Amino acid sequence: MEYEFVRTEVVGNVLVVTMNRPDVYNAVHPPMHHEMDAIWNDFAANPDLWVAVLTGAGDKAFSAGNDLKHTAQGGGGTVPASGFAGLSKRFDLEKPVIAAVNGFAMGGGFETALSCDIIIGADTSTYALPEVKVGFFAATGGVQRLSRYIGRMAARELLFTGRHLSADEALSLGVLNAVVPAADLMETAMAKAQEIAAQSPSSVKATKRVLNAMDVAEGLPDSLEHSYVVLADLMKTEDFREGVSAFVEKRKPNWVNR
Repeated sequence: MEYEFVRTEVVGNVLVVTMNRPDVYNAVHPPMHHEMDAIWNDFAANPDLWVAVLTGAGDKAFSAGNDLKHTAQGGGGTVPASGFAGLSKRFDLEKPVIAAVNGFAMGGGFETALSCDIIIGADTSTYALPEVKVGFFAATGGVQRLSRYIGRMAARELLFTGRHLSADEALSLGVLNAVVPAADLMETAMAKAQEIAAQSPSSVKATKRVLNAMDVAEGLPDSLEHSYVVLADLMKTEDFREGVSAFVEKRKPNWVNR
C-alpha cells in the first residue's frame, strides 16, 4: 500500500518502515500518526512478516517528534488509540520492532524509539526529551519508559533539563543496545532483524506476549493514560501557550509559572 508520509519495504520476513517527512525532520502530525497506525495493524496481521525495522528518511533525523508548527498553525486531527506513531500505547503487538536511529531523536521521536524493542543508534545520533523547554512534558511514554530502562534518578535529570545525549552516553546509560558507524546502521539493523527472524516466530511472539503482559501488570497503560490527563491540564496554562509560541517564533520563552 502507498502512504504519503511513510515508506514501507518488505525484505523476506522483515518489514522496513521509514518515516518520510525529511523536510520537517520526520516530525509526526496526525495524518502521519494514522498512517503508522495502519502500518502496524497490517504488520501485526500479516503472518509472513515477523520483525520490523523503523528508521527515518535522510541522514539528519530519526524524528523530531511532535510537529509543533502543525499544532501552532491549528492543524487538526487526533492521535490514534495506539498512541504516538501508532506505537506508544500498543500493547498487543507480538512481533519485535527494531529502531534504527539514523540522526537526532527528539521528544516524541525519542519516545517512539523507546516504544520499540531494540534500539540501534548511529554514532552520529543524539537523543533528548526536551519537552520542558517548550511548555510540554514527555507524555507519550518518555517519563515511564526512560525511568524503567535507566532508573529513576538518571531519568529525572534528563526529563527535568531536557538535555541532549550523545549516542555513546545513551549506550552507557542503557538506552541503546548498540552504537555503530552511520554508514553501517541499516545493515546492522537488518542483520539483527534477520537474526531474530531465523528463530521460531511462534516462540518470539510468545516471548513478546509475556513482555507485553509485564508492561500491563506494571501499570504502564494506566500511567500513560494519566499522562494525557496531566497534559490536558498543562495545555490550559499560560506557560504551555508561551512555549509553543516561542518555539514557532524561534525566541526564548518568557515563563510565568501559571
